[in-house]
Amino acid sequence: MKRQLNIVFLIAGSEPLGSAGMQADIKAITACGGYAACALTGIVDEDTTCVKSITPLPVDLVVSQTESFLSDIGAGCIKTGVLPSLEIIEGVAAKLRDYPAIPKIIDPVIVNSKGVKLVPDVNIEAYKNLLFPQATLITPNHHEARVLLGASELGDREVRALGEYGCSVIIKSIEEGEGLVDLFYNRQTDEVVRYRKERIPTNNVNGTGDSFSSAIATYVAKRYTLGDAVAKGEEFIDRAIRLGAEYEFGHGFGPVHPCYMDDHEMHCRIYD
Repeated sequence: MKRQLNIVFLIAGSEPLGSAGMQADIKAITACGGYAACALTGIVDEDTTCVKSITPLPVDLVVSQTESFLSDIGAGCIKTGVLPSLEIIEGVAAKLRDYPAIPKIIDPVIVNSKGVKLVPDVNIEAYKNLLFPQATLITPNHHEARVLLGASELGDREVRALGEYGCSVIIKSIEEGEGLVDLFYNRQTDEVVRYRKERIPTNNVNGTGDSFSSAIATYVAKRYTLGDAVAKGEEFIDRAIRLGAEYEFGHGFGPVHPCYMDDHEMHCRIYD
């Protein structure tokens, strides 16, 4: 029998820096031993200091790309990134219902790193009602979780509340003393796990959420349990941020560095 690839199918946007969106997703998936494919949702124009514009692609094209890949090849996991219009959210959600057996990781790109909402409330409600109930895991950052919940405090009760949509949840980078904590609610086991993290002094954190969720998606595609996939994703993003901090990139926020492994280890992970 021929060997099988660990396929993660992305539904995500493209940006010119190579540090976020589809580009970051593909690098993280490859580094973690997966095969990345993508339906493109839109084009982001940005530099390291700001996002200048987001141009959605036609919804029919986004849905058709998704069907073209999944109906022919399938996937071990589906991961969404930026869905830049209500019509795209609705179209993607409708198409994903055709593939209930494939695990889905939904990264709700609705708030930027400064806490500013990027999309109107109607888009946020569409995420809640159409995508979250299909998700295996949702991966909001702490700003996004506060908007989704309408809450200022984030703890065990709040992460469980997001799980009421029927999915597991990880809320990223909650302030805790001098460090940060990720709160993971595993709906499969009804447990809350806290991942405490040291602050790493660096501006090279653009696309961190994309890279992290794509790493988790890869380990799900490799048939790890969800708990183990999240733990591996945490290890991956910590090491990628630490290596990325060693590099100079632009005048604002640069990329993490996903390829921290040596060539031999990379080869083994891609083909295991």
